Amino acid sequence: MRPKYELADVITRFGLGLIAQTKLSPLQLKVLGKIAQCRTAALGGHEEECDSCGNIRYSYNSCGDRHCPKCQAAKQAFWINDLMQSTLPVKHYHIVFTLPHQLNAVCLHNQWLYYDLLFASVWNTLRSFGYSHYGVESGAVAVLHTWGQNLSLHPHLHCIVPAAGYSLDGQWKNIGSSGKFLYPVHQLSATFKGKFLDSLKRALRKRNELSVFDDKVQQAYSTRWVVHCEPSLASAEHVVKYLGQYTHRVAITNQHILKITDEKVTFIAKDYRADAVKNPVTLDGVEFLRRFTMHILPQRFVKIRRFGIYNPTFIRNQKLQFVPQEKPDIQAIIKKQKGPESNLERLERLTGINPCLCPVCKTGRMIVVRELPRIRSPSPFPYFLKATSVSNININYI
Repeated sequence: MRPKYELADVITRFGLGLIAQTKLSPLQLKVLGKIAQCRTAALGGHEEECDSCGNIRYSYNSCGDRHCPKCQAAKQAFWINDLMQSTLPVKHYHIVFTLPHQLNAVCLHNQWLYYDLLFASVWNTLRSFGYSHYGVESGAVAVLHTWGQNLSLHPHLHCIVPAAGYSLDGQWKNIGSSGKFLYPVHQLSATFKGKFLDSLKRALRKRNELSVFDDKVQQAYSTRWVVHCEPSLASAEHVVKYLGQYTHRVAITNQHILKITDEKVTFIAKDYRADAVKNPVTLDGVEFLRRFTMHILPQRFVKIRRFGIYNPTFIRNQKLQFVPQEKPDIQAIIKKQKGPESNLERLERLTGINPCLCPVCKTGRMIVVRELPRIRSPSPFPYFLKATSVSNININYI
């Protein structure tokens, strides 16, 4: 069922106020506009009629943006199904690498650089520990999150690391079986801190920007960094589904928005200092949107990455055979039996939801009888700017 309040409603109500107070990039404007128009007549759609009871339904197109809370369910189900075919049948560990808030200014200045360094430093840390502790090439699937529970900027990386590696003599080796955790957390924290700050200083010095952020870097050196590691998880299928909870999350979901007034937005947030109790948080509407725009990733930035023995290139070059061949490839079986599987058929198989089933009689199928065109041509600016002169808007093109 559609939630009473949605992120699109917040954008429609407070979008102009945000633009009047904050400099937004063209990408941020574009994302806000797409979310506001998602599954509305502005994007067009189609008219459907039930072949059994004659019920009429109008379905509007989705925006498909990765920051939209409406467009992630199918992508998440497909991603989980694809990864299930190549996950190693071993224990896995969930490790979270978090960056301190003292460096948030650097992040806002150059997101692409900052997040790229985060991925590289995390993998360099995990890879070095794999060789130093077990003498193997390890692997990881890493997912970037940039937000905290109250929509504050809180960059961190969720990593699923297998308890197996590829040794120097070309043999598979199980690791981490003797202890509750894969690596010592305090050593991980210190090594990750050193690698990230060293690479950050080199990058800023190369761009002649180190003097601008030198005080922030020095504060980060004196701060205690946090790396969280959980005990090993169960089967490979459980691991993939567990990671799937993190892959296609957005900063705020529609289900978490409790109330929208003329000035405020109230939403649900977990308080991890009080045993993750869920409490309502109220923010000014413009401030809510400002925080949301901080989590819009650069265009074409890859936020899910696979390293080491989980990198397809490494597997292909080493001709690895550890991935079990006995695991049935369901998609291949379906294609062989009944031809290529459509996205609708795949979605129904993975989620049990048939979007073509009539919501009234529950037996008939909804058949498209008419296409609904877009109300207007696409524009790089959100539709809620129609009443405002674009020349009067502060847009940061840097």
